[in-house]
Amino acid sequence: MCRIAAAVSLLPIPCLATPLYDLPWHTRRAYVTPAELQPSYDFIIAGGGLAGLVLASRLSEDANTTVLVIEAGPTGDDVRSRIDTPVIAYFNGLMRSQYDWQHITTPQPNLNNRNISWPGGKVLGGSSAMNGMYMVRPSAVELDTMAKVLGNMDGAAAWGWDGMYNAMKMSETFTPPSAEIQSEGNILYNAASHGTSGPIHTTYAGFVLPLFGQWGETLGNMGVHVSSDGDGGQGWGAFVSTSAINPSNWTRSYSKSAYIDPLPPRANLHILTNQTVTRLIFDNSSGTLRATSVEYANNGYQQKPWPTVAVNKEVVVAGGPVGSPNILMQSGVGPSDKLTAAGVQVAYALPGVGQHAQDHLSTQVIFRTTAQTTAQLYAAGAINGTGNPIGSFVNSAIAYTNITDLLGDYAAAFQQEVIANMTASTNDRALNPSSDPTVTKGYQAVYQATVDTMLTPAGQVELLLAMTGTSAGPDTFAVQAGLQHPFSTGEVYIATPNPFDYPVINPNYFSHRADVVLLREGIKLARKVGQTQPISTFVTAEVSPGPDVQTDEQWDAWLRTVVSTEFHPSCTCAMLPLDQGGVVDANLKVYGLANVRVADSSVFPLSFAAHLMAPTYGLAEQAAMIIKSQYNGTPSPAALQTNTATATSQPTETSTNDNKASSGFKLAALPSFPVVFAAVLTFLAPVILL
Repeated sequence: MCRIAAAVSLLPIPCLATPLYDLPWHTRRAYVTPAELQPSYDFIIAGGGLAGLVLASRLSEDANTTVLVIEAGPTGDDVRSRIDTPVIAYFNGLMRSQYDWQHITTPQPNLNNRNISWPGGKVLGGSSAMNGMYMVRPSAVELDTMAKVLGNMDGAAAWGWDGMYNAMKMSETFTPPSAEIQSEGNILYNAASHGTSGPIHTTYAGFVLPLFGQWGETLGNMGVHVSSDGDGGQGWGAFVSTSAINPSNWTRSYSKSAYIDPLPPRANLHILTNQTVTRLIFDNSSGTLRATSVEYANNGYQQKPWPTVAVNKEVVVAGGPVGSPNILMQSGVGPSDKLTAAGVQVAYALPGVGQHAQDHLSTQVIFRTTAQTTAQLYAAGAINGTGNPIGSFVNSAIAYTNITDLLGDYAAAFQQEVIANMTASTNDRALNPSSDPTVTKGYQAVYQATVDTMLTPAGQVELLLAMTGTSAGPDTFAVQAGLQHPFSTGEVYIATPNPFDYPVINPNYFSHRADVVLLREGIKLARKVGQTQPISTFVTAEVSPGPDVQTDEQWDAWLRTVVSTEFHPSCTCAMLPLDQGGVVDANLKVYGLANVRVADSSVFPLSFAAHLMAPTYGLAEQAAMIIKSQYNGTPSPAALQTNTATATSQPTETSTNDNKASSGFKLAALPSFPVVFAAVLTFLAPVILL
């Protein structure tokens, strides 16, 4: 019998007699309408996505603290079955629906002028309600590099491996796979690397297909390291990732179902849905801008003046890599030239807002197969309703290939070429869009940090086994390749003073030659997977790109026609020193503002070899601890750090790959290509999700 403990925020879903999605939400949760709002709240969270709901749950644990979440999308309750069944994300999920922001980039010159889709969850839970459920952590190398980039900033110690490792474990309750699933899937894991009492449930699928179990052996036969613990700091090589799935009923575990739904009614927590934060309103009477209220509206046609709600302590902006810079700039905080051009009065000039944008770029090799695929099961109606173990089988076999896997003996020389190009890259507006000297200094710092990790075991290209079918038919599978540490950076900025007009998104994809080279060599490895035993036993033909693509020039030309996002944008409100174009400090406070923080994936200063969900849960847990330390006197994450290492940054095994790089890797400027505008939204099939 389930006992309702005091720490009910951590209550596992299976303890409830009735499934949460069958209960009337308003009987358990303080969802409110605008008319029901209090005049003021201690904390207002702008965005009810992944990070926003973590903060709402954690901050409202103190009954004396009032919290309001304002979310632009709906609760998602009316489409809960599409959210809850894991594999539905690949067939009938929320992408391209009203629950998706459906952002789109500007035409990308180096991708044949194609516009690239940037999906994002416009629903409580944000993208955690619609993504592919990968719970992949960055490596210790990468997180320690992030802390090093922050230098001696107050609070910087929290953002290295030790701090983030503890925070990611805090968010998690891990359930090992059954012995049968572990054997059939050839799954290796270390339970000690996982959490045991967090809100998010993680596990492995309750059903696997024969091809899936061949992943590790195939990658090992290619010379790629096979990891026995991808979550303990050495997140490189081939392994099967955990997924955000509750094994008690095989449903998606996401920020709403984990951090909000199990809570008893809290009078101090209000959640306002279908309302967009339009701007923050500041007072400057004390000499420092202080947010006094938050303006919101239900759509772009609501008559002004739009309503406001007052804030007593802080505003936490949690709108994600597009929404957070958009809110700041609509509030008059950002690059003065962008704000002036958009017709927004400058409240505080902060040049780094919207800059440093990075994203994982990816594509796939498609193979026709004799093996059974998830797409075939779905087409046959074998996946019906929630609670079906077959419906939990999502893509999760991955490999983070390092620079030696990709370039062989040429790796060190390639690194030197990238280093030699730093000065030219810094001055190239297609690579570093801002001419502000502080942003330029930050670009150099991030560039140097990225190149410094190049010869470490950290992954440069991610390979993923996708068994959810492709555009070529249900009898196909794909091996996808995603660039993890791009040198091409872009920007997000507003073009009008209307907060309902989408911001301009320009990632500058493939503007740095190194990105082309690394992804090309990665997609070659993806092809090699289908040619290597035992997976090759299941392959009858390569469908795409096919045998006509062989030379480097052919690969490069093909890549420009097909690459798209892996849906991992970040870094647009970068946590960096102010003199490096930073937007927030190591305590997530926005520079120049007395009581505004940003807490979501936009604050990471570096792109990780990982999916962003696990580190963002860790970031949100740390953000809550930081805020509580200021107002409740509890220890901050930085104060909790010790010198005890929980993981090393060096591999216990090294790659035996003897791949050799092709010649002609010189990082000359990209050649000019005919501009052929194609207003096509590019989606991978099947999609790769966070």
